[in-house]
Amino acid sequence: IAAKATINAKDPLTGEMKDRPGVPADKFPPVVYAGQGTPPDLSLITKARHGGASYVYSLLTGYENPPANLPKENQPGPGLHYNPYFPDLNLSMAPPLASDDLVTYSDGTKATKDQMAQDVAAFLAWASDPHQVERKRTGFAVLIYLLLFAVITWFSYRRIWRDVAH
Repeated sequence: IAAKATINAKDPLTGEMKDRPGVPADKFPPVVYAGQGTPPDLSLITKARHGGASYVYSLLTGYENPPANLPKENQPGPGLHYNPYFPDLNLSMAPPLASDDLVTYSDGTKATKDQMAQDVAAFLAWASDPHQVERKRTGFAVLIYLLLFAVITWFSYRRIWRDVAH
């Protein structure tokens, strides 16, 4: 997928800007919509919001009709949509997942609103920290090393100080 994109980057040999095929380490190229500008970069939204991917999932699936006992100041005005998971309760963004089957999964998975919201939340969580899996594996290996080192140190301590009265 990355190779399909053309990236304008410096040539490492000459230092000149050249077009080259994309690689997975490249950032996503900005998308500009005619007359609307560039959409917001949501790659760090799961780190910026309390709840992370759960917040994004709830926000995508939480659109509903406002309850009858909602105070007047919180009632959605014209062009606003009620979502109890958004801090101000009302969003100008219409429900992005308005119906099922908005995408087609190559493995035959049914494209329900719930499934699509889970996928978007998981992707944004990965985009905010693509090295998380590698970091956790390294952390686990370090903990095992430290545990083995502690055991060896304890046995060395017992052997060296066994004949010394404390």
